[in-house]
Formats: sequence, structure tokens, C-alpha cells
Amino acid sequence: MSSASHVQQIAAPLHVAPRFRPHALLAFAALLWFAAAGVSVWVPDADDYERTALFALLVGAVGAVLAAASLAEPALPKGLAARLRGVAPWLAVLPVLLVGWELVTAKFDLLPRPFFAAPQSLLEVFTDDWRRLGESVARSLFLLLGGYAIGAAVGFVAGVAVGWSRAVGYWVHPVLRLVGPLPATAWLPLAFFIFPTSHSASTFLVALATGFPVTVLTWSGVAGVNRAYYDVARTMGAGRAFLVLKVAIPAAMPSVFVGLFMGLGASFAVLVVAEMMGVKAGLGWYLQWAQGWAAYANMYAALLVMALMCTGLITLLFRARDRLLAWQKGLVQW
Repeated sequence: MSSASHVQQIAAPLHVAPRFRPHALLAFAALLWFAAAGVSVWVPDADDYERTALFALLVGAVGAVLAAASLAEPALPKGLAARLRGVAPWLAVLPVLLVGWELVTAKFDLLPRPFFAAPQSLLEVFTDDWRRLGESVARSLFLLLGGYAIGAAVGFVAGVAVGWSRAVGYWVHPVLRLVGPLPATAWLPLAFFIFPTSHSASTFLVALATGFPVTVLTWSGVAGVNRAYYDVARTMGAGRAFLVLKVAIPAAMPSVFVGLFMGLGASFAVLVVAEMMGVKAGLGWYLQWAQGWAAYANMYAALLVMALMCTGLITLLFRARDRLLAWQKGLVQW
């Protein structure tokens, strides 16, 4: 026997162990969710939590869905199956974290209350206070989208103008360098003095937080367009409007979307602070109200809703970018 075949026989057992198949990992995650539901039911609570049974039912329902998905995974559409395979490790980790959270709060009361709320307490907020929380979400979303749209539109136009025209850049650039780095929350006293209502003042602050990154990144994108693109367009008889609308702006769109992402994060930070000043509804107001009454479960529920809302808006922005810039996927990596 040759030495090469001898090495292959020795190394062969090292490759025998099979890797987890996607549907097996989903089934394992389902078992963990069922186990988490069992802990909620069978381990007694340290206090009287009214939503333990409902919480266990919801956790068990997630396990049932994952069990059905693991059985039907070969028959699922390829896109959905790939997405499930991608999140399967997280689906297995989440019930473990959930059990740990429940054990140290609802079951053994190891963390001081009311600062650390049990998951059943958050569920109670969603079942009992959904009207006030829902109104706050609607008000915040309305305020955020209005201010974000204004700031993004103004920032886009200003960025294109500064990046294209040296004359505009001469006058606008110093203003951007002076005003832009200041946090939008620093303008709170002046905004509430100038604008007639707290809603208009908050809209201005959100727009201000959004407009600066959009302006700077749009300006950078337009200024960085390859000059050869303009030369080719001019040889084909393109005028100034065509160069701006059909050459500069499309080439700068990746930078524009980076500014939009940064503006969305900044607008959320400003939104919470602005809604703590003079408004009667909104997630910022809800957080302040919950903190004033030491209702920390309500505060955590509002933070969870805010995180989900921010994630949803970022996902929509990603989808819009992928759709609008599909023609650039071979040139720009994302």
C-alpha cells in the first residue's frame, strides 16, 4: 500500500461526522422553544404574574411553527427556505436567552424590582396598555416620517447643488461646517421658541438631524463622479440638465443611500428627545411617562417597539436601495 493511500485511510474518519442539516437545526430550535414553554408552565413564579399562561402559549406556538417548518422545509420555496436556514442559529439561541431572562426575574426573583421586568410583565403591557402604546407609535411614526422626508429632500437638493456648483459650494460649505456638526438637540430651546407648536418644532429637529448627513454624503457622491462620464455624455450632445439628472445623480446614489441610513439613525435619537418636550403622545413621551410612574415594564416595552420600528424602516430603506440601484450591483458591493 502506498503512503498516500495510507494517509487517506487515516484521515477518512475525520470527515465522517455529518454536519447539521437545515431542517434538523430547525427541529432542534423547535425543541428548545417547547422546553422554554415548559419552564414557564412547570417552574412556579416567585410572584403573581397574570400572563404566564399566555406567555407559555405564545412560546409554544413559536415552537410549533418551527416544528412545522422543519418538516416542510424541503417543500418550501427556495427563498423562504434559505431565509430560515440563515436565521436558524438565532432561533435556537433566543429561547435559551428567554429562559434565562425568565428564571432570574419571574421564577427566582434574583434581580431587583421594578427595575428589571419579567417577560410576562412586558406581555401584560402589550395586552393591557396597547391603546396608549399604539397611539404613541402612530404619533412617533407620523412625526418621524414627516421630519425625515423634509430633511432628506432638502439635504439631497443641497448636496447636489454643492457638489455640482462651485458658486453654491462657496456659500453653503462654511454654513455646513459651522452648523452641521452641532447636535440637533442643541437647538431645542430655539426651536420651541421659534415654531408655533411643539409638533412643528419637533419636525424641524428631526429634519435637521436627517439633513446634514444626507447633504454631506450627496455632495461627496456628486463631487466624486468620474469626469469621464461627463465627457462621454457631452460628446453625445448632453446639456447641463442631462448631466445632473442622468449622470451625476445616478452615479452618486450609493453615497446618497449611506446618508439616508445615517440620517435615519440620527432622526430616531432626536425623536425621543424632542417628544419629551411638550408633546402629549409619542414614544418619547411614553418613555418619560413610564419612568415617572416607575413603570419599567412599560418603558422596556416601548424600547422594544422602537427597536422593531427602526429595524423595519431600515429594512424598507434597504429594499428601496436594492430596487433603485439594481443596475449598480456589479459595480458597487453591498
